[in-house]
Amino acid sequence: MFEQSPKSWLKKKLEAGLRRGFERAYQTVRVDSQAFLSQLRMSYGMPIASFQGVYSVEVGQLDAMASRVIQSGMRIAAAEGAGFGLGGLITIIPDLGILAAITVRTLQKLSLLYGFEFNTEEETAELWIAAASAAGVDISRDLLEKEVVNRFVPRVIRRIAIQASQEAVEKWSGRLIPIASSLIGASLNYYFVRAWGERAKNHFRERHLRIRKHREPQPLSTVEHPARLPG
Repeated sequence: MFEQSPKSWLKKKLEAGLRRGFERAYQTVRVDSQAFLSQLRMSYGMPIASFQGVYSVEVGQLDAMASRVIQSGMRIAAAEGAGFGLGGLITIIPDLGILAAITVRTLQKLSLLYGFEFNTEEETAELWIAAASAAGVDISRDLLEKEVVNRFVPRVIRRIAIQASQEAVEKWSGRLIPIASSLIGASLNYYFVRAWGERAKNHFRERHLRIRKHREPQPLSTVEHPARLPG
């Protein structure tokens, strides 16, 4: 009983910190979609004029870009975790708030990359469905209410926080060791973003492929099979 008490306390701290962090991120964190689109065009050579253009880009190229987005988020999260980790558990709450913001920005970029913007309430709800999927949360019973974003998202965030804190409590308990807390903080943040990023990537990729399958064939597809062109 005594051994479980510290973990129970830590789980509550983690759950509260993650919940507040994701709630704050929901209100304030938003990737500049046009700036990200310009980055995809200019820095990575994607020939697209809008995010709908990604359906003409090879899936393999999108997947490679998604991996780069995740890796970037992982590096930022690791640096943040190392800095805040120096304070051990004293800094765990602000650390989780920043980690939530980094995670949400990573998910937003993945969403855009696979052709899903978040300009409407429904699109915003879909983004948080992806976040729940990344956290391993089943929210199928909530789907009927997803159009009521102000009710839907906070409920999803609470369930995300519960699930994520339950999974993380064993690993985060290592931050009770002050000497190692900086390295532990960097490592935990790094793998947190990697796990969530990969799960979200799979979520968006599956949705992208379903939509892509039902879209009109792109002109570039004829180049792949020149023998089928009329003689």
